[in-house]
Amino acid sequence: MRILVVTNHSGMLYNFRRELIGELLRNNEVIISMPFVGHEEDFEKMGARCINTDVDRRGTSIFKDLSLIKAYRKILKEEKPDIMITYSIKANVYAGYFAGRLGVPYYANVQGLGTAFQTPLLSAFVSFLYRKALKKSERVFFENQPNADFFVEKKIIPREKTLVLSGAGVNSELFAYQPYPENEKTSFLFAGRIMKEKGIDELIESAKKLKAEGYNFVLDMAGFFEDEYQTKIEKLQEEGIIAFHGFQDSLKEFYAKADCIVMPSYHEGMNNVILEGSSCGRAVIASDIPGCREAVEDGVTGFLCKSKDVETLYGAMKRFLELPRDERIKLGEAAREKMVREFEKHIVVEKIMNVLRKV
Repeated sequence: MRILVVTNHSGMLYNFRRELIGELLRNNEVIISMPFVGHEEDFEKMGARCINTDVDRRGTSIFKDLSLIKAYRKILKEEKPDIMITYSIKANVYAGYFAGRLGVPYYANVQGLGTAFQTPLLSAFVSFLYRKALKKSERVFFENQPNADFFVEKKIIPREKTLVLSGAGVNSELFAYQPYPENEKTSFLFAGRIMKEKGIDELIESAKKLKAEGYNFVLDMAGFFEDEYQTKIEKLQEEGIIAFHGFQDSLKEFYAKADCIVMPSYHEGMNNVILEGSSCGRAVIASDIPGCREAVEDGVTGFLCKSKDVETLYGAMKRFLELPRDERIKLGEAAREKMVREFEKHIVVEKIMNVLRKV
């Protein structure tokens, strides 16, 4: 078959879906539509053909997206794929709509509800777009059950079209178990976009409280920060509360050096940092929300805290700081076992391939 994959981020596709792309390439021609910001050569070496497609990932103006809409329509008409697989809202909605119009079977991936569903007006508009775009979809893959339930309750798609996966899964060989570190200071690691919706404000306040109480730790941060956080991050670094490492192509070294992963998000599809850190044998402190709670067993592989709540996040971090070393190791070992048992990459890939083989 000729398979068209449409996404808004080449790095995310390569980091989290390359095993699936490799499986698709076994007996099929694969074409990938994505912005060329890295990894296009990696995909081409694997055997895929790539089409450079400009996407304004965070823009919300339909008028700005007109060129993208035209691009997707052109690609579908010229490539004439047998099936299409999409990732991200704009790919799901715009490419999905035209695939339905042109009679191309397509499979959408909803990787979390994101900011588009956080305000009533925008949520209603995006729901309307999704309802139109997914009307003729074959199946829609979700990363957690509550997100799938939301789409069904909003009458965007019928229940029988949903399939819930364990996120993108995690390659437990690539993210192998790492011996517990011998750190002078306990290292909490946050990895991701430094923005309000990732719980950064609550994390910073919790770290300040713990530092004021004399706890010996460092909050390591890796990722991009939103402009509004630049001054704050620089000041906290000067005060010794955090160590900012910027964006990292690979986090394996950071997982190995960390004592604990912290992810106090407001919303997620399935957080890949939790999966990778857990696979490396690290305990996780995370928000008790869909996309985090599935991967963290409270008191067994880490601790859950309330989203947008400083007190429970502070309490969870304090609880970890007061744990003896052997208890920390035990949490990490349980986290590793859970990943291998429930989130192994090949399990997720096989579920998707089983659906596609029925085409």
